[in-house]
Amino acid sequence: MSSSDKNRNISVNDYDYALPDERIAYFPADERDNSRLLVYDRASRAIVDSKFSSLPDFLVPGDMLVFNDSRVIHARLPVHNDTGAAIEIFCLEPLRPSDDPAVAFAMTGPVTWKCMVGNARKWKRPIVISVPLGGRTLEVRAERSEAQNATFEVTFSWNDHTVTFAEWIEAYGKIPLPPYIRRDSNEHDAIRYQTVYAHHDGSVAAPTAGLHFTDALLEKLAAKGVDIEYVTLHVGAGTFKPVSSDTIGEHFMHEEKMLISKTFVEKLIAHSDRRLVAVGTTVTRTLESLFIIGAKLFLKEPDPFTVGQWEYYDNPQLRLVKKEDSLRAIAEYMDDASEQVMHAETRLIILPDFKRNVVDGLITNFHQPKSTLLLLVSNFLGDEWRNVYRHALDNGYRFLSYGDANLYL
Repeated sequence: MSSSDKNRNISVNDYDYALPDERIAYFPADERDNSRLLVYDRASRAIVDSKFSSLPDFLVPGDMLVFNDSRVIHARLPVHNDTGAAIEIFCLEPLRPSDDPAVAFAMTGPVTWKCMVGNARKWKRPIVISVPLGGRTLEVRAERSEAQNATFEVTFSWNDHTVTFAEWIEAYGKIPLPPYIRRDSNEHDAIRYQTVYAHHDGSVAAPTAGLHFTDALLEKLAAKGVDIEYVTLHVGAGTFKPVSSDTIGEHFMHEEKMLISKTFVEKLIAHSDRRLVAVGTTVTRTLESLFIIGAKLFLKEPDPFTVGQWEYYDNPQLRLVKKEDSLRAIAEYMDDASEQVMHAETRLIILPDFKRNVVDGLITNFHQPKSTLLLLVSNFLGDEWRNVYRHALDNGYRFLSYGDANLYL
């Protein structure tokens, strides 16, 4: 059996565990950095129970921490049709006139988004949404297409072209909490389900490992000599999609957009001999996708800026490229194209035997059973993930997006 076939045949049931409902964190800790931190040393297999505020104690000067600075949008739009029936529009990603979130949010005219729609059968005619905005009421008209693979194209237009899409959706929409947090979002979630360094609008789920950081903690890390850097990966609703198949090969990873600055690539090249710790699974996928992009550029492969779900496993030539050659190929491309920011898309799935080329350590939360994120965790821990999760369950750790954190070194 080839390596590619072996990976596709991974049994999802091998990554299952019992997660009692009472261990799911339905609300965040009272303070961001007051959550607990489980530290696992992969060399000694030692587990240390700590507080997230003590994170600097486990890092050394010269370490690089990389964060995802994507910002969660107020993507849930509760509306009513002309008979009063409740409908929910969940904006997933922009389609027209641009699929670039930055462009879509700046639009003052009609925009079309891919959306999920709750109670769609009740949506027959265009819906008018009344949006309180700056002491007046903005009227937003929403029209949908026919269903396409369980989603709809929804076109929004509004009656004041001095108002951007970002302004009215921020005023009207709600933060999209994960479905396993079985409650409505509130004003507190608009702050706490957002990292303190969030910058680029575009995610429909928070990069939750970053929720534990405060400005004061970031300053403390910088003062210790830890290098703090940022990338952007806009987290899609696919992150909530459970793996419903028996084997991982039948699971479809949704495409997510990523942005990488030339300055960051240059720092990666200069940092090549130091430890890099990814803050979250989204950063891990972004950085390992970055390596694949560079490897494709180095090998002159077609379509280098789109990373497929399985191409790293299917193409052994990619796995032979050295990290420095990959990163230099990206830097040279950006120089030649006079680009300061590289835009790309990834569907990469990171499985237990994936050879990481960029990321050395990981800060992450505890993930759902039988999820692609738990498979990613097993890439760092191997079968030890079971002991780590058993320890966490036995010692009162809180799980999932608003739960406690792990550091794997």
